[in-house]
Amino acid sequence: MEKLVNDGNFYEAQQMYKTYSARYAAAQRYSEALDILEAGALIQLNHGQVTCGSELANIFVETLVKGTFAFSEEILGRLRKIYEAFPKIPVPQHLDDDDDMQKLSEALVAAKIRVEGCSSFLRAAIKWSMEFGSGRSGCPELHDMLAEYIYSESPELDMAKVSAHFVRGNNPGKFVDILMNFMGKCYPGEDDIAIARAILMYLSQGNLLDANYIMDELKKQSRSKNIEFPVSDLIQLERDALPLFRILRQKYKSSIDREPLFEELLDEIAEKFYGVQRRSGLQGMFGDFFKMMGGDAAMQL
Repeated sequence: MEKLVNDGNFYEAQQMYKTYSARYAAAQRYSEALDILEAGALIQLNHGQVTCGSELANIFVETLVKGTFAFSEEILGRLRKIYEAFPKIPVPQHLDDDDDMQKLSEALVAAKIRVEGCSSFLRAAIKWSMEFGSGRSGCPELHDMLAEYIYSESPELDMAKVSAHFVRGNNPGKFVDILMNFMGKCYPGEDDIAIARAILMYLSQGNLLDANYIMDELKKQSRSKNIEFPVSDLIQLERDALPLFRILRQKYKSSIDREPLFEELLDEIAEKFYGVQRRSGLQGMFGDFFKMMGGDAAMQL
């Protein structure tokens, strides 16, 4: 099968990887099936065959579920190895003629395929990790992988998705690096929203430690790199006594309304820190994230 791939017969090899792994799985020889699927995913991805590689990667996770494999560092290492095989290719810049525009169009399509393939694999892996021993939110490192890949490879960047996964991860230092990079290339008015979103997401999880770390590090790095730290009403929102919290929400309502997600996050913060009961549970995009993996719709994150 490896020779088929090396000779360029990607489709024929793909069918063989799927057929043989399915036979082993049907015989409940799941470990052998995983070995075949991992090898197939890696070699296809290393040859730039993202569609084939991501399909085998997803079947790898499906087999973990079928075989009821418990979460372990060994399996996490195998998932990380597959993730690292997904290509990272920068979109071409400095386009001048029609040929360059054609190359850009092709590169954007390829980037979308890469992101969809890697995201599908990692979302499935996160769901497996939730169900088989890595905690209610799933494996933090898998969340970090997904956040980083979405940020680096998405042709249409969605910082809300990036942030939602980083707050479920365990690498706030990397999140700071991403935010600093974003601040250097985003449109005016997007930087303060990105920072406020990150802080509020951490606070809505009751994670005051990382919320403070993110804010302090962003300010420190901005000073060291002579980058102007955004000053806006959104950045003034900080945790304090409940009456002041309510006053701040009202005072900065026009700024909060710039991002629909902020109202939900602030409601969650009020409940977490001040015991303000909500009439119903979290709704909307971040609410779906909290209930992540409960259904296909929630998995779209």
